[in-house]
Amino acid sequence: MSLNNVLTIILAGGQGERLYPLTKDRAKPAVPFGGIYRIIDFTLSNCLNSGLRKIVVLTQYKSFSLDRHLRLGWNIFNNELDEYIEQIPPQQRISDQWYQGTADAVYQNIYTLEKEQPELVLILSGDHIYKMDYRNMVRFHHEKRADLTIACMDVPLDEGKRFGIIQTNEENRIVGFHEKPSVPIPSPNNPEVTFASMGIYLFNTRTLVKAIIGDAKQNTNHDFGKNIIPEMIHSKRVYAYPFTDENNSGLSYWRDIGTLDAYWKANMDLVQVSPEFNIYDKNWPIRTYKAQYPPVKTVYQKDLPNEPKNMILNSIVSGGCIISGAKVEGCVLSPDIRVGSNSEIYDSIIMESVRIGQHVKIRKAIIDKSVDIPDYMSIGYDKENDSNSFTVTESGIVVVRKEMPLI
Repeated sequence: MSLNNVLTIILAGGQGERLYPLTKDRAKPAVPFGGIYRIIDFTLSNCLNSGLRKIVVLTQYKSFSLDRHLRLGWNIFNNELDEYIEQIPPQQRISDQWYQGTADAVYQNIYTLEKEQPELVLILSGDHIYKMDYRNMVRFHHEKRADLTIACMDVPLDEGKRFGIIQTNEENRIVGFHEKPSVPIPSPNNPEVTFASMGIYLFNTRTLVKAIIGDAKQNTNHDFGKNIIPEMIHSKRVYAYPFTDENNSGLSYWRDIGTLDAYWKANMDLVQVSPEFNIYDKNWPIRTYKAQYPPVKTVYQKDLPNEPKNMILNSIVSGGCIISGAKVEGCVLSPDIRVGSNSEIYDSIIMESVRIGQHVKIRKAIIDKSVDIPDYMSIGYDKENDSNSFTVTESGIVVVRKEMPLI
């Protein structure tokens, strides 16, 4: 089975409105995650670990930081060996509009398919956290002689309204597809879950081209889930591929971190004693761009009688951080952070180049890059007061936007 005839298209142009203010200055796939990564690194690492070497990233909104990250961290392919990763913003070759939907994004870049002429096209989202070997899906696709294969997994029934819900026959052929139904259909084997699309599509190229051209001529949402797939299941061989996880933690893990609460929770998954998502598997490395930072340093000044000792528990601490007489518990600290003495940080995500003064108290917060937090400030302890200055989610997560002046 050769992967040379597979072109991977990663959709990375979404605005990420529900992640605002983290997406105020960056595209959703470029939002930092897990200390040193960007969200798109997980999809790209899946491609790399699966042996896929022809990758196109379709960008759109606020793409500068994403373009820069891909240039610095993913410039690893050799064009002479017919492998590449290319970023393509809207070209307006076919339309003078921005991408109108997932199918329209591919349609507006149909010239890429004409130029490359792959046998198969794998369409992925650049804003999900998971591990998957796409080779197994390609193998399944060939065995079923499918026109389209969709990766699927069980999700809790009460969450099904956020997904495309799938019904299959005994051969895994899809016989029903309902995009974000108000009442999801329970699985026949387990009434507490429903079978959902993961937004991972493997098309025969001819089938894809015909479908998106036909859709472009109609007044639709130009979306794979809403328009393309429901039409295809009646006329083409469309199969569901059950998600096989490469997480190596004993749990099947896939997260759509489209909201601030989901983003915070997925980061907190990493700091558990037994992390739900395993980023330490040497057999499935997650690649990213790593700036040149010195090692982590903790400071304890013995000659100061009131200087507390550092206490760092169940946390990720990235390179370049200096923690001086502070308590950090259940946190994700990105590179180049300073934490002053007598400060306490709990259950929080602190992004790059944040400066935290002395006697600061932070709880259940997301502090974006380059924020200076003055001495004695408290964040996450008074919801009403926090709401006057910051974004506060329904569950009480406080979000401080990038470079926000607090002094």
